[in-house]
Amino acid sequence: MREVLLRWEELLFLADPGIRVESAQEDGEVIRVGVRCRTAGSRCPGCGRCSGRLHGSYLRFPADLPVAGRRVVLRLRVRRFTGEDISCARRTFVAKVAGLTRRYSQRTERMRSALAEVGLALAGCAGARLADVFGA
Repeated sequence: MREVLLRWEELLFLADPGIRVESAQEDGEVIRVGVRCRTAGSRCPGCGRCSGRLHGSYLRFPADLPVAGRRVVLRLRVRRFTGEDISCARRTFVAKVAGLTRRYSQRTERMRSALAEVGLALAGCAGARLADVFGA
């Protein structure tokens, strides 16, 4: 099973070695992939200091580009860290997954850029129909 997960890791996240695939499930038309970050700490967006003090974690479910005509939904576990600088206004912050998602985004960067390209090339209803055919 670990061999299959390593293949998913190579296929989906080739550019980012900081992401680890933990599980993959296929249920009909949707492929659900469980991923998490490998980094031990993160930088505070307020003061810029690095922190490794874990506060907690939560799940995000961003949509990714379709694979073999099936929708892909990531089960992304992101970690929240406690800031170490007491003069910083932020007490906790979330580790950013660079290149994968944006803040408050419901789609991965790959999905967002693909939809933007379709929208710019075709616009309106034609772009929406093409995105629907691709499963996006």
